[in-house]
This record gives sequence, C-alpha cells and structure tokens, in this order.
Amino acid sequence: MSWFERLSVSWVLRKHALPDHDWFEVTRKLPLLSGLNSSEKARLRLLTTLFIHQKVFSGAQGLELTLEMKIIIAAQACLEILAFNIAAFDGWSEIIVYPSTFRVERETENEFGIISTESRILSGEAWTKGPLVFAWDEVERDSFQIREGHHVVLHEFAHKLDMLNGRANGMPPLHPEMPVSEWTRSLSEGYERLLERVEHCHGGINPYAATNPAEYFAVMCEYFFTAPALLFERYPDVYRQLKAYFQQDPLARN
Repeated sequence: MSWFERLSVSWVLRKHALPDHDWFEVTRKLPLLSGLNSSEKARLRLLTTLFIHQKVFSGAQGLELTLEMKIIIAAQACLEILAFNIAAFDGWSEIIVYPSTFRVERETENEFGIISTESRILSGEAWTKGPLVFAWDEVERDSFQIREGHHVVLHEFAHKLDMLNGRANGMPPLHPEMPVSEWTRSLSEGYERLLERVEHCHGGINPYAATNPAEYFAVMCEYFFTAPALLFERYPDVYRQLKAYFQQDPLARN
C-alpha cells in the first residue's frame, strides 16, 4: 500500500468510523464471526468500515437500510477478504437489497436461435462490473444461525471474487505461490465427482453446486466458512485449495 493509500485509509477510519455500540452489537449476533481472534476482528472492522464507505447501499421496494443491516452484509462479505486488500472488491459500487426474494426475467437463446424469456425467483445475484442484489429475509436467515452450506452473502461475494479475472468460471486470480494446475485439478475433480453423486441422487452437498464451475466455486466457499468439517471430509483437496486461496483455516477456529 502506497503512502497515499495509507493516508486515505486513515482518513476514512477517522471520519467514518463505525460506532462501537453498533459494531459490537451487530457482530456478536453473527455466528460466522465467533471464531475470529482479536487481531482478525480488528482487521475485519477496518475492512468493513472501508467497504461501507466505498459502496452505495440501496433499498428496493421501499426497504430502508439501517447501519445495522449494512454491517451485517459488509462484515460477512469482508470475512472472505480478511487476508486480502479492500481492492479485492473494486470495480463495482452498488448493493441493492430487496425485502424478500425477487423476480428477474432474462432472454435466452437456444441452439436453434429461438429466443425465449425465462423468469426466475432469486435470493441473490451478482453482476460482472455491476451491482450485487440481495433479498433481505434470506440474508437474515443465513446470518443469525449457521446453515451448513447456505449463506447468500458468502455465495454472491464469492462470485465477485471469481469475476476478478473477467468472468465467473470458478477460477479467481490466485496468489503467486498457488500453482494453477493444482487448483484446476482439485476443483475439476471435485466438480466431476459431485456431478456423479447428483446423477445417482447421493446427497451431502447442495446440488446447486453442480450447475456449472462458477456455482461450484461459490457453493464450495459457502461450505468452507459454514461447514468446514463437512467440506474437508467430502472434498479435502478442495478445502486445501480454498484454505490457500483465502489464507484462512476455518477448521482451526471450531
């Protein structure tokens, strides 16, 4: 970080510091953060402060966003970049929050060139270079209790990290010391194994992960933080790759 960046961060922390009461009152209710040590919590508060200052939070359909709601989203998002710089979430600026699940319509074209409109009900959505969209009731449901393999905030922000290479494909920019071949082998083998399990109706991992490699990465990130023991048991190589990528070990916090 340059001296100018350090000066800018220092200014934000002074002028836009999160009130102690709000920070501690909110974060104590988030079980995802309970295993962090004191230095990790301090780092998380710094990242969360910068994040809330940098991003525009917009409520949809009349929803009014409070500071508490912003902290709930931002703190859990910043857990994923605890070992990174806040610049990992650069390139986009807005978070839109609906009161509940929202409907989107997309035009799709099949192999015969026929265009049709597809309607879907979503709890979260991430756009490349664009906003992140959440359903608040889904954020609440995932935030105040551990739901193994289910966390809409972690899922959508994992997509944002994945998109840093230009598109969501399950291959985020890796650290220089991480061999691309090892990442590709571990996640590809895990993905293929999951496809086989889903085909034979074997449970254990959210089958939505079998949609495509991008969703596989996002869902595995959910398991990494919410159910690390289960992920390590079922896909140990994937766990090791995510441990190297996030530079965190949730198993050691339990």
